[in-house]
Amino acid sequence: MNEEEVKYYSVSQYNQAIKNFLDSKEECQVVHMRGEVSNFKGHTRGHLYFTLKDEESRINAVMFSGSASKLAFTPKDGDEVLVDGRISVYVPNGGYQVYVDKMSLAGNGDLLRKFEELKKKLMEEGLFAEDHKKTIPKYPNRIGIVTAPTGAAIRDILSTIKRRYPLCETILFPALVQGEEAKFDVVRQIKKAQEYDLDVLIVGRGGGSIEDLWAFNEEIVARAVYESEIPIISAVGHEPDFTIIDFVADLRAPTPTGAAEMAVPNMMDLINYLHHIAIRANASVTNKMELLKRNLNALSSSYVLSNPLASFEIREQKLDTLYQRLNQMITYRLEKETKRLDNLKQKHVLTHPLELFIAPQNTLELMINKLELLNPLSVLSKGYSITKVGDTVLTSSKKIKVKDKVNIKLLDGEIDAVVEGVK
Repeated sequence: MNEEEVKYYSVSQYNQAIKNFLDSKEECQVVHMRGEVSNFKGHTRGHLYFTLKDEESRINAVMFSGSASKLAFTPKDGDEVLVDGRISVYVPNGGYQVYVDKMSLAGNGDLLRKFEELKKKLMEEGLFAEDHKKTIPKYPNRIGIVTAPTGAAIRDILSTIKRRYPLCETILFPALVQGEEAKFDVVRQIKKAQEYDLDVLIVGRGGGSIEDLWAFNEEIVARAVYESEIPIISAVGHEPDFTIIDFVADLRAPTPTGAAEMAVPNMMDLINYLHHIAIRANASVTNKMELLKRNLNALSSSYVLSNPLASFEIREQKLDTLYQRLNQMITYRLEKETKRLDNLKQKHVLTHPLELFIAPQNTLELMINKLELLNPLSVLSKGYSITKVGDTVLTSSKKIKVKDKVNIKLLDGEIDAVVEGVK
């Protein structure tokens, strides 16, 4: 068979054909796989690239950002995981890989799902709200501890409190911290602690797996912590471990030892602080006394204290000056008014008061004489009369006619008449 009789295909065509073949197989489109994560890389765009392997084989895997954003944990090399997805071929390099839609930690996957569901529920109810959290007292007198009566946790807490702040009293409320009954025992002891006069309550245990710590992820324990009247410090596991009560408690400690350190001050730090305060107080008192002493010396050597009568002498002199000025003003005013009174006494109007009336009387008589001359009734005494037609005084014969009624006013009376003729 020569080359002309054989049909050759490109690499891309074969890779695409293999991809189409795998994509058409139902068993490749729905796969459930278990393996260990290795070569894990997170892309800046949110995509995850890693390898799944077991003792004998490995396969490349990719999880795109849409699915990766729903993960309840952050994958890392060495994690044993369960993945759901599909198998296909990446045409550019011909490598087949699993495209992951869902992923959970093997063994712990169900617990992590429950953890996230409860965390979301309690957050929405407000159990994590900052405004509900109580302040941890700075100098507690009595601390309660809810934990196992044996083990490293209680030893670390007690030894730390004794070393840092031996003045504080501690009360142990022994509880199961692992197993099915642990959650009920922890709740019972938290409620029992409410009957005591406690300043702080530490609730926790030492480290362990997620299963070991699960009692502190139970809803009834979280609600007991939330309802506590006593401020609670959660002290579960080690630094990387997070439980539900860490979010509900008033303060979260990374370890039981850390909880004890948060609950009490360091006695040496307190002593040093008090010593520093004492030094500052003594320095302040000394400085104040020095200042008062300088002020006292300044006052004792002042002119006022050394010559106490001097200020009164000055005021006495000022009073004399004012008294003299006042007398001068009174004397001047009296003299001025006396002169004014003398001038008034010497005026003509006071020496000849009747002359004030002579001139006005003469003027009055002159005005009366003038009015008498102008009085129209004065002519009646000389034989004259006033003739009126109606209300009009008759001044011309042309203004009257025969038979008109007239009124004639005389000095001592009036006459009504009828005109007989007009000449």
